[in-house]
Amino acid sequence: MTGRRRIALPAWLRRPGLRMVIRALESAGGTARFVGGAVRAALRREPPGDIDIATDLVPLRVMAALRRAGLRAIPTGLKHGTVTAVVGGEHVEITTLRVDVETFGRHARVAFTGNWHADAARRDLTINAIYAGPDGLVFDTVGGIADLAAGRVRFVGDAHRRVAEDALRILRFFRFHARYGRGEPDEAAMAASHDAAALVGGLSGERISGEMFRILALPDPAPALALMAQACVLQYVIPVPFDVDRLQRLVKLEDIHGLSDPLRRLAALLPRDSAVALSVAGRWRLSNQQRADLVAFAQAPPPLDDALAVRRAAYRIGIERTRAHVLLAAADGAGGDVAAALAVLDAWSSPVLPVRGDDVMALGVTRGPAIGKLLHAVEAWWIDQNFSASRTESLARLRELAKKTV
Repeated sequence: MTGRRRIALPAWLRRPGLRMVIRALESAGGTARFVGGAVRAALRREPPGDIDIATDLVPLRVMAALRRAGLRAIPTGLKHGTVTAVVGGEHVEITTLRVDVETFGRHARVAFTGNWHADAARRDLTINAIYAGPDGLVFDTVGGIADLAAGRVRFVGDAHRRVAEDALRILRFFRFHARYGRGEPDEAAMAASHDAAALVGGLSGERISGEMFRILALPDPAPALALMAQACVLQYVIPVPFDVDRLQRLVKLEDIHGLSDPLRRLAALLPRDSAVALSVAGRWRLSNQQRADLVAFAQAPPPLDDALAVRRAAYRIGIERTRAHVLLAAADGAGGDVAAALAVLDAWSSPVLPVRGDDVMALGVTRGPAIGKLLHAVEAWWIDQNFSASRTESLARLRELAKKTV
């Protein structure tokens, strides 16, 4: 293999559980190397995310080797070469070297191989095709190390072929460029993404939202989204009018106040239209809670002119929805003192109305709509008192209101 270098062993590589997995595979006559994000993180001296291992052992031999070592082995995807080892509560994904015989979107028919170069050649991006042995020796046959150092994100081999194999790679390209790229994006990757943009429309909602929320969670997702719009990709992800400039203004506000929320950022991309929010939520297959929040964010903001108005909104619709309205209104150039409103929300703990239905009935009011009407009236008064009226004061107000209705 070419592109070899040795790195200082990161602390995660010394984990006893990982060493047990490596020893189990090597004892069965296989070679095991770490691959992907963990290796990239080690090269950049960053903490790893998920830790994946590649091996030249076929899946059934991997299963047998793990079990002989007393480790739990889960056949995550034997047909595609993936086994998950569970050791000390940690899950490690082990995948057999493979080549794609036939690709069709998310799925592929694969053949297992002992050829590390062939396995690297089928991966998506060069910076994801770097392997590291348990001794810290790094193997790179596609120029991933040089690309990582240069801030260059590009596909392995022919870019058009890579995205034709799986359109999700288009979204991954923009995410990785936003995270690791410096300067202008790779021309071949941009051309391939543009030419195959329509394929993104065929991706499932879950795959789109999974990748897009990763992009929206980046420190500054706006440049990546602007590039996606330039390549005519964003329109297949958000098939409604979108506003990257509004998102950029929101991100700047979030940075000032140390905040970040991908769903709120998605709302900033969309017009204030509940029907549009529902449409996107359906396309992205969002959870019920996410859908409800996105629709709430799309509605006109409640009054937020002063501290009481902010507290009133937080009491009625919740802290997070109120916080979103404060920031989105500011991104639209409306609203008042953002810092003051956020400070009110940070200090807010939703109080409980100090009177209940039993208190109303104790005054001789019979069951029925009158109880709810009285509670609503005393609640409105209590809110106007800045939520500070005591139970004694609230009961007194309730008695006054009850007398007027009897």
